[in-house]
Amino acid sequence: MTSQTTPTPIRTVIVGVGNCASSLIQGVSYCKAMGDDAVGVSFPDLGGYRPQDIELVGGFDVDLRKVGKPLGEAAFAQPNCTEKFYTKLDDQTAQIYRGPDLDGVAWHMLQNPEDRSFRLSPEPAMSQAEVVDTLRNLKAEVMIIFLPVGSQKAVEFYVECALEAGVAVVNGIPVFIASHPVWAEKFRAAGVPILGDDFKAQFGATIVHRTLANLAKMRGVEIDRTYQLNVGGNTDFLNMTEQERLTNKRESKTEAVQAVLNNRLQDDDIRIGPSDYVPWLNDRKVAYVRMEGRLFGGARTNIEVRLDVEDSPNAAAEALVAIRLAKIAQDRAMAGPIADASAFLFKHPPEQIEDTDAHDVILNFAQGGEAGA
Repeated sequence: MTSQTTPTPIRTVIVGVGNCASSLIQGVSYCKAMGDDAVGVSFPDLGGYRPQDIELVGGFDVDLRKVGKPLGEAAFAQPNCTEKFYTKLDDQTAQIYRGPDLDGVAWHMLQNPEDRSFRLSPEPAMSQAEVVDTLRNLKAEVMIIFLPVGSQKAVEFYVECALEAGVAVVNGIPVFIASHPVWAEKFRAAGVPILGDDFKAQFGATIVHRTLANLAKMRGVEIDRTYQLNVGGNTDFLNMTEQERLTNKRESKTEAVQAVLNNRLQDDDIRIGPSDYVPWLNDRKVAYVRMEGRLFGGARTNIEVRLDVEDSPNAAAEALVAIRLAKIAQDRAMAGPIADASAFLFKHPPEQIEDTDAHDVILNFAQGGEAGA
């Protein structure tokens, strides 16, 4: 496909219509309205596909304020609290369906104020067969997963549905699917591509931390210890106050940094992950990054960075890239984890590649070059 052709819309369903989904919904309509004048678009053209070629055809959620509503209305329903950067969403009329609860809703979330947490819909949850039928009826091509951190069973449920329906998957959260050998083989066997796992934000804490660590490595600086502490006020941070839901999140963020260090740090010398929930921050995330190390001759050095970002648009920007790459993989009849399309976008990809190289790998992949892995 060349950039001169007019591609067919990429029919996409969203699983979990929270803040990241809200930013994605806004982003699709924003890019359609603004075209080449849209601000902050990563990779405006990938294999002939542009962000405005994405068509959102359905969603799955469990919250009573979203189930049965169109995506354009649900994008701004409580407890979503992300920035409203584009509010003309009359074009986002696709319906939200009632998915199963499973472990997608932590018990403590139901005990918090309704404007900050989830309230379960009384509608009956769809079965796996019903979800598969819905995906087929919608003629869905790509499924993007934005469920709460720690939703292992829920993610696996939707992944099984996608495999049965032949829908490509973009896994935006730290449940390891693309990077897990058993799931990788299931996708290969089904002839379905998957990208993942766990988005790196467009300009977030992990990519900044990785860049600093890589700079230290290039300049011969020995890093001895580091931390990245994140606070925020959205439902994701409230959800992650339950420490049991954080195991994969900490591993994902930690490995993303360990992968670019010159020497792997001991567990006691690296601490990365969410540290507190501050309601008034809403969808803002504040990250504190510190690195301590040694220069020539063992002379000490340290650096501290404070990053303040709107969390969900930061992820949605990369989601717009991943959806298009998943469609490209599908067009080429590729199956299993798409390593070349994942390393730049995700914290825990099938294969870690240094970010500058991973950027070039994505462009090569989109242009039809031979896979590097």
